[in-house]
Amino acid sequence: MPQVKTGQHRSAMVTGASRGIGRAIAMRLAEDGLDVSVTDLPNAKNELEETSKAISNLGVKSCAILMDVSSQEDVERAVAEHVKALGGIDVMVANAGIAVTAPLVETTSEQLTRTLDINLKGVYFCYKAAAKEMITQGRGGRLIAAASVSSHRGGKWQSAYAASKFAVRGMSQSISQELAEYGITVNVYSPGVINTQMWDAIDENMSERRGQAKGSTFNGMLDVIPLGRHGLPDDVAGVVSFLASVDSNYITGQSIVVDGGMWFS
Repeated sequence: MPQVKTGQHRSAMVTGASRGIGRAIAMRLAEDGLDVSVTDLPNAKNELEETSKAISNLGVKSCAILMDVSSQEDVERAVAEHVKALGGIDVMVANAGIAVTAPLVETTSEQLTRTLDINLKGVYFCYKAAAKEMITQGRGGRLIAAASVSSHRGGKWQSAYAASKFAVRGMSQSISQELAEYGITVNVYSPGVINTQMWDAIDENMSERRGQAKGSTFNGMLDVIPLGRHGLPDDVAGVVSFLASVDSNYITGQSIVVDGGMWFS
């Protein structure tokens, strides 16, 4: 069975990489010596190209690819572009995602569909396209996706989001069994309260619904984080670095929670 080997030159694709956790992951993998393609929506083109340039400045190859993860055709095209530019694919980090914060009775069909299209189907499409290439290459690989603490424990006003993230975790467990014979591992990382623009939006929505000042929900979370601080994108990037490395050869089908001790999986 193929395994990731020490010293083997590899490449990674990171989706949703123009900012936040995705950008931190892409930069960390580049620091680890991987060539990295970064993808995001067209409206993030400038930020995405800046990220790709920063990666290139680290002495590895990089390219920026515009892609909508909810489109299977887009994902397949993007993976093909990655392979052509970087000579293969060894790590897929399906990081792109959205968060909908709304009570059940207010969540629209469109919101639910969009959440599942991006958070669940987007990961599925990324896994599928990358796995096809990895199987053909015959040298194993890593499929890694963004889940959440909400993939372990649902939260108030998070029904659509939690549904999508629980599904990502279950899907990854199933696929890990299917792809093990090819030396391809499948794992997810589950961030908690991370200081990003996504959490800014969650905070604004939840604080407003509670009649509190902006920042109240985000800062109030410190009371339930044993390590006493909010997470940073680099905290998550370090875990993804491990999951992409030779040190995780014997780990598959797992979710690593990155939340400062809020929730034990």
